[in-house]
Parts: sequence; structure tokens; C-alpha cells
Amino acid sequence: MTSTFHSLETSKRSLITQQVALTTLSHNIANANTEGYTRQKVTMVATRPMEAYGMTKSTAPGQIGTGVEYTSITRIRDAFLDAQYRDQSDIAGTTSVQMDTLSKLEGFVNEPSETGIRTVLSDFWNAWSDLSKDPENVTAREILVERTQALTDTFNGLSKQLSDLDADINMTIETSAEQINSMIGSIASLNDQIKKIESLGDNANDLRDQRDLLTDKLSKMVNVTVTDTEDGYTINMGGANLVTGGETTPVNAISLEQSYDNGTLTGGEVHGMFTSLDIAAEFTGQLDTLANTIVNGQFQVTIPKGSVLPGTTVPTTADQLMTVNGINGLHQLGYTLGNPATSGQPLFTVKTGFTSITAASIEINSNIAADSNLIASSMRTTTDGAGVSTVVSGNNSLALLMSQMTEVKFSFDETATGGGIKEATLGDFYSALVGALGVKSQSAARENTNAEAQLAQVDGSRMSISGVSLDEEMSDMIKYQYAYSAAARFMTTFDEMLNKLINNTGVVGR
Repeated sequence: MTSTFHSLETSKRSLITQQVALTTLSHNIANANTEGYTRQKVTMVATRPMEAYGMTKSTAPGQIGTGVEYTSITRIRDAFLDAQYRDQSDIAGTTSVQMDTLSKLEGFVNEPSETGIRTVLSDFWNAWSDLSKDPENVTAREILVERTQALTDTFNGLSKQLSDLDADINMTIETSAEQINSMIGSIASLNDQIKKIESLGDNANDLRDQRDLLTDKLSKMVNVTVTDTEDGYTINMGGANLVTGGETTPVNAISLEQSYDNGTLTGGEVHGMFTSLDIAAEFTGQLDTLANTIVNGQFQVTIPKGSVLPGTTVPTTADQLMTVNGINGLHQLGYTLGNPATSGQPLFTVKTGFTSITAASIEINSNIAADSNLIASSMRTTTDGAGVSTVVSGNNSLALLMSQMTEVKFSFDETATGGGIKEATLGDFYSALVGALGVKSQSAARENTNAEAQLAQVDGSRMSISGVSLDEEMSDMIKYQYAYSAAARFMTTFDEMLNKLINNTGVVGR
């Protein structure tokens, strides 16, 4: 036989359980827009039924229910989707940084434009063409000096932008290393807190949310694999351990670079930064190759009949095919305006502090910049009886050859360009360089779009399970509210029954 107050206990259990459900539901609603929050659910089970007492077996039929209780409050989360999200996150992180870097490089190159290398190089050749029409014209000579200065300034400016970009990326890598250390430190601390709480039998739902959110953000920075153990998350970056329980292995810019070099770091924004450094270095190398080839690159040119090569006094009797070392080499085959005849100086020189021609070091010869009469435009001289050579006035042989350099193929250092180009015109080489940059940029943008779309898809799938649906919560709220109201009403009803039993029973005749 059950206790007289059995139903009161059943009602009380119902009230407590429904109240916990409503409290958890209010927690869900309150965090509907909280980043990383996972919907929580109360697990309700019927309490153990009670069998009516008897010496051997109850004579009363059936077992009497004792109500409901909640056994746990758990997160609704799918570990498989978490792993997929983190895999996609590191891909999106890599492509995002690559796309950003290539976009910046395109901005630096700024082609087509009035200030890009293509334009200033074209202006340089046009200035030589104008000079060839009137080799002694002072204005044409000054314009050529300015065009040459503009060409070297453009190379210098672009090189500086690339150098600044390189420095910015390296600084960002150092900052990222600090962020990674902060994240893994927090994850390790949460591992300890979660272990402590859950060892007492509770579910540390909100702390787990914080840990998963940090892990998601970490996966955007570097590629990670996560294993949930009794001590908490063990997180590895490739073969390198970052977190084991409450212990961490801090990283720095050097260790991250080593991980990139040995193939451990394969994804995430940091990986994208290192690949961006490679892209920038390759582009810088190609730009240096272009600058050096303009100055020193070999090409073949036909020296016109009648020219007097420096060091000689006898004019050539026929056109002569010669191999020349760059614009400097060609310029030194001609003569300046001064008399007696003086062969041309190198048109380009190396800045102080550098040893070779690069985009950063190329500059116009300071002597020529100060005196445009030192520009060589003639290839003919005459020698008088005293052996003194003078420049033939009005001769434009060299200026004309210079103006035709747009169609001449230069030899390129195949290993330095990285593009496999051995011989091409300067314009074609630069077009190939810019074209390759554009293709890489488009490819990076397309890959990033695809990666972001896949990441959004996985995140959508994950949120459909873990996210808070206000419609669903409202539906559950009504359900729990009705259950609570019904339990309260039952308790009131039973209380009235007990009142009748206790206060009105056995008072007949009084």
C-alpha cells in the first residue's frame, strides 16, 4: 500500500523537473545570439516505480509510478560536423590570406595605368624615339633624363612596397604566434576546469562551448586535429602537439616557419602568410630579373654600316651583328655630344649599399642625370690628321637603335625568373609577369569563394543541430509550462483531498 502523501511527492518531482526544463530553455533563449553557444537539452526519465509492499509479493496489481526526474543537461552537438568545420576553416584561412596578398600585389603593379611599369617603360622608349629625330635637341634630352628617372623610380617604389609587404606579413606572423599561444593556453585551462567539474558527475556545457569556440578560431589560424580524451582536448598541428590536457607547447615565428618548411603547417591563416611570403618573394625576384635584364641582359643588335666603335677610329664597312650586354652596353657603344668624341657612360648604375642591379637598387647614372649632354646618341665620328676624333653632328644611330629595343628579345636568367622564360622582349616578359599574377589572383579568389561557401555550408549544418531555434524553444516553453501548470494544479487538487480527509473525516455527529 502506498503512502497517503505519495501523489504529493510525484507532483513535486514533476514541478522540479519542468522548472529545470524551463530554466534551461530560458538559458537557450538568452544565448540565442551568443557566438559558439550550443543548445542545451534536459533529459527526462520516469523515476523508478514503486511496488506495493507485501510479505512476499504485493497483492495489489501493477507497479505505482513515482513521477519524473532529469538525469542530465547536455549539449546538442555533432563531433563529426565539428571536425568538418575545422578542416574547412583552415582551408578558408589559407585562401583568404593568399587572396588578400595577391590583391595587394595587383594593386602595387597597378596595370594598366598611367603609372605602371608598362607605361613608364613605353615612355622611356618613346623618349629615345623623340631624341632620334633631333639628337642635339636639349628638350628631348631633358625629357629622356626624366623618363629614365621615372622608370627607375617606378622600380624602386614597387620594390619598396614589396619589401614593406614582406615586413608586414612577418610582423603578422609574430602576432599570430602570440594569439595562438593565448588560445592554446585558454584551451588547456578549460581542459582542467572541465575535467574538475565533470569528475563530480556534472556536464560543463558552457565551458565546453568556450573551449570549442577557441578551437574553432584556432583552426582558422593553423591546421589542427582534435582528440577528446579523459584529460580534455589533445590538439595537434600536423605532427606537432599544441595542447595535451592542461599542458601546452607554445609556438613562435621561428617554430611556425620550421613547421611550414617541414610540411607540418599545412593550413590556416598562418600557412597562408608563409605562402604569401613565397609569392611576394617570387614576384620580387621576377621584378629584379626584369630590372637587371634591362641594364645587363644580353641581346643581339645590328650595328649600322659606318659606325665607329669605341676604341677604334675606322668606320665599319658593313652592318655588323653584335651581342650587347643590356642598355648599358648599348649606350656605351655610342658617343655623347661632347668633343673630342667621348663614348657613353652606363645609363644605369647601382645605388650605394648594393652590389648588383635589382628593382630596389637601379638608378639613373648621376652624371647623366646632372648633364643630359652625356646621353649618347651618335655612333659616328671623324678623325682629323692629328688623330683627334669628333662626333658627327646630327648622327642619331644609337638613339634610333635604342628606340627599336621594344622589338628586341633579351636573354633572361631562367633560374632567376622562375617562370622558365629564356628569351623575350622586355614588354613580353613584363606582360607574362603581370598576366601570371592576375591568373594567380583570380585562382586564389575562386578557391577562397569555394572554401567560404563550403565552410558556410558545414556551419549551417552544424547550426541546424547546435544552434538555438527560437521557434522550437517557444514550442517547448509552452509544453513545459503546461506540464508545470498541470502538476501544480494536481498538487492543489490533492491538497484539497487531503484537507477533506484530515479535517472532515470522522466528524459526523459533532
